[in-house]
Amino acid sequence: MSTPPVKRIGRPADEAKHAAIVEAASHAFFDVGYAAATIEGIAAEAGVSKVTVYNHFGDKRALFIAAVEQECGAMRSHFAIDPAGCGSIRDRLRAIGTAMVAFLSREEMVQFDRRIAAETERDPEIGLVFLENGPRRMKQLFAAMLQVAVGRGELAIGDTDLATEQFVSMCKGMGDLERRFGAPRDAELDRRRIDGAVEVFLRAYAVD
Repeated sequence: MSTPPVKRIGRPADEAKHAAIVEAASHAFFDVGYAAATIEGIAAEAGVSKVTVYNHFGDKRALFIAAVEQECGAMRSHFAIDPAGCGSIRDRLRAIGTAMVAFLSREEMVQFDRRIAAETERDPEIGLVFLENGPRRMKQLFAAMLQVAVGRGELAIGDTDLATEQFVSMCKGMGDLERRFGAPRDAELDRRRIDGAVEVFLRAYAVD
């Protein structure tokens, strides 16, 4: 599946408009969903013309991708690894698990997840776009982090993609499912899940 490339805008005024459009699009997609969000409404909230939105992004799907990338950007920053290292592998894994669960527990993220699931029933490609530009990209970055740890002799992992899924699944537990169906977040249970995930993961993969 191909999507139109987002145009790169160089001038400061254009960059400000670009950022305003993405912010407005994020609000629209989170609030009313992909199908109900309109270019006209996004343009109005961003304070630009509809033509300006099309000039920057080409179409609604490219704008959706940009909004997803923005929302996932904060999470991806936690997967950056300094080759010199900072703290133990246990501390780094705990920090990543904590950041991930906090990110996924945000009310707007839970709402967005519900919106995307509903939109996917009508347009399966929307779900694929979200997976490719959000969760799968973050998985790749975390797997790359684990590979760095393997190269440094901290972990012994044969399949970092599988190990990534194992760690993420243990950290989330039933939390995602519970929140999707209206249960409030239990911060203490989340902490226990993350601590347990780190310990089990290191028992399986840490180098003695």
